[in-house]
Amino acid sequence: MTSQHRTAPRADLLDLFGAAVTAVSAAGCVPAHLPAPPAGRTVVIGAGKGAAAMAQAVEAHWQGELSGLVVTRYGHGMPTRRIEVVEAAHPVPDAAGAAAAQRILALAGSLKEDDLLLCLISGGGSSLLAAPAEGLAFSDKQAINRALLRSGASISEMNCVRKHLSAIKGGRLAAACKGRVHTLLISDIPGDDPSHVASGPTLSDATTCDETLNIIARYGIEVPAGIKARLASGELETPKPGDPRFAAHSHEVVATAMTALEAAAQRARALGMEPHILSDHIEGEAREVAAAHADSVRELRRRAKAGGKPQVLLSGGETTVTVRGKGRGGRNAEFLLALAVALDGMPEVHAIACDTDGIDGSEDNAGAVIGPDTLARAATAGIDGRAMLADNNGYGFFSALGDLVVTGPTLTNVNDFRAILVL
Repeated sequence: MTSQHRTAPRADLLDLFGAAVTAVSAAGCVPAHLPAPPAGRTVVIGAGKGAAAMAQAVEAHWQGELSGLVVTRYGHGMPTRRIEVVEAAHPVPDAAGAAAAQRILALAGSLKEDDLLLCLISGGGSSLLAAPAEGLAFSDKQAINRALLRSGASISEMNCVRKHLSAIKGGRLAAACKGRVHTLLISDIPGDDPSHVASGPTLSDATTCDETLNIIARYGIEVPAGIKARLASGELETPKPGDPRFAAHSHEVVATAMTALEAAAQRARALGMEPHILSDHIEGEAREVAAAHADSVRELRRRAKAGGKPQVLLSGGETTVTVRGKGRGGRNAEFLLALAVALDGMPEVHAIACDTDGIDGSEDNAGAVIGPDTLARAATAGIDGRAMLADNNGYGFFSALGDLVVTGPTLTNVNDFRAILVL
């Protein structure tokens, strides 16, 4: 065991996170997957936290004529010359996102058979492509989105609802296009099902109206009676696998959570650690996931002592938080606070949990870090970690300790990154 890991565990954890994010950057993963130019026009559309960076990468490497429009979160724009970038709200959609979605639909509908619609899709696109289904008021769409975010529903459940209440998601964008559609995706979905990234605007959808009604009922989501009736009748069904309109379309997933975890593992080895990738698709309540990780730490401590080498446990996916308190949360902050409580000062254990997009929920941090002294330092400052966890106030807890990780927008998104270092 080197002295480096005794003195700089926080720096090492931040190093691993940086390696993970760099591996899934648009500049690194988009150019190799660009299709051949078509006989006709090429129009680029896109949505997500990485959409502007992806558009910039396309512009830098595309040979020939190019135009288009992408929508990204406020503060996530990048300078482009031929592809227009619009910024809008996330995670609750706003009028700017709604207007951009309508323009993107119109662009798709304007293409002819010899044209190419190149779609750049990344996490966050569900909220940014805000085109409500006919008969659904935009204010109702916003309210439903807020309720889903607070419900504890998984990302796949949320996207099922979003698809069926949209005029653009669940394959409806591609169905509106007469040209060929090629989609490049940076996946933030556990399991990397491309039809769930940004609620799959260009891919056919296997979920159903009946599933949507079940999810709405399970989580008590209020939906207008008229929309429920249209779901029950199947009127709001999405295009399904095998739909002939999708026969000529194609897609590629260019970056995933596993891409990030493997890069972090490679960096860990360079730092003298022994990495273990637990999973790239962990879901569930953040505090329950933390308890499971705490159990794994005990085995890692045995290995660290037996082998004389620091061990690091890596995992990805997307946890959820059922909000019961009034605190400022974020699923990665909640995971770490729950982990600190579960470990209860266990020596020589340090951890980081961050969202790879640089935004933990709706706060200004990517995540946070903990060490063996986290709860003790909090107690000295008069802060009760368990009470803060009960109030879903992980952000407030780590802010008070100066342990937030603030990166700003990373312009990519493969969801959560977690690393637990055992010295």
